[in-house]
Amino acid sequence: MDTDAVLVIGLVLAWIGIPSFFSAYANRRSPLAAVFMLVGGGACIVWAVMVHPEGYAVSEVPDVFFRVIGRLL
Repeated sequence: MDTDAVLVIGLVLAWIGIPSFFSAYANRRSPLAAVFMLVGGGACIVWAVMVHPEGYAVSEVPDVFFRVIGRLL
């Protein structure tokens, strides 16, 4: 799998995990699924940054995100 795609998957998982965590906390439910999403997203992001030859700069992330979406469409 391409490191760009892994980075985007990790960002989306982390983005979904944050509100899920706060929702579970507010409703006094176990935030286990949210924690798994956050850890999985973080692991994907770290792996993509470490494996990519030049690494990723913060300013590159929107370009990577739209490049992956463009490949899907």
